[in-house]
Amino acid sequence: MSEPLALWNGEFVPASKVSVPIYDGGFVQGSTVAEQVRTFSGDLFALDEHLERLQRSLDCIRVKLPYSLSEVRQWMIRLVENNHALLDEGDDLALCLFVTPGPYLSFAAAPGIVPSDRQGPALVMHTYPLPFRNWVKQYEVGEQLEFVEVREVPAECWPAALKCRSRMHYYLADIQAREKNPNARALLLDIHGYLAEASTASVFLYREEEGFVAPREEDVLPSISLRTLRRFAEDREIPWVHRRIQPEEVFDSQEVLLCSTSPCVLPVTQIDRRPIGTGRPGNRWQELMECWNEHLRLNVVEQAKSFAARS
Repeated sequence: MSEPLALWNGEFVPASKVSVPIYDGGFVQGSTVAEQVRTFSGDLFALDEHLERLQRSLDCIRVKLPYSLSEVRQWMIRLVENNHALLDEGDDLALCLFVTPGPYLSFAAAPGIVPSDRQGPALVMHTYPLPFRNWVKQYEVGEQLEFVEVREVPAECWPAALKCRSRMHYYLADIQAREKNPNARALLLDIHGYLAEASTASVFLYREEEGFVAPREEDVLPSISLRTLRRFAEDREIPWVHRRIQPEEVFDSQEVLLCSTSPCVLPVTQIDRRPIGTGRPGNRWQELMECWNEHLRLNVVEQAKSFAARS
């Protein structure tokens, strides 16, 4: 198989040749913004929405790329066209794009230490085959979550709209979750004690008296997957509300669900070792998966099963 390509500041290179210097602010300070996009049948999903969110994140950290979003968009499409052709038929990719502010001058102040082509912001994008094995089982048995003491980063630290790579809170939260239940991931509250998100996934509920219930949009990262699901619910005339959610509400909800870029939507069947609903993936989850399949003209679960064993 030919080696996939990656992109470094507008230049396509073999993926194995891409590296970010150790003096870059993305490593030294963790000041990296990122977007994760996946393909369905080789096409990047909601590309323009991801680019709009990227621009908001860049604005938050005051980084201005020397390229237009139109150029970035074309590079993403070109990269996927090249690398998707290396996959087996029916397989798909994740594309990771990240931007750092460039060299952290306190670490790179010695004359000549920073080459001229590494002095501004770093734009990097690369792809990899989707690791379906990481979530395929959850389609059948559901996800297990544990409430943890680690809190979501408050807006006083950085804006909720900023999608960044500074994820130490996820790392620590998942350590706590696995200490309680080796098969669980973390469920985080915000600084005020309201439901916020799972580690690397948006969380929402289904309650018969209200419909779908999600945290307030201004309190959490704007989720493109969650907005897609809200459109599906609206098309089927299922009520959808955003409000603050008390943690105990998860236990009297009929369903709890997670959504993120790659798996689309996952059922949660257990929280703090207590069953949610029937303890099995519920009807509303199945309905949302049917919406995804119709929208994409692809059976998302069957694709995951087909490629879960891929090395």
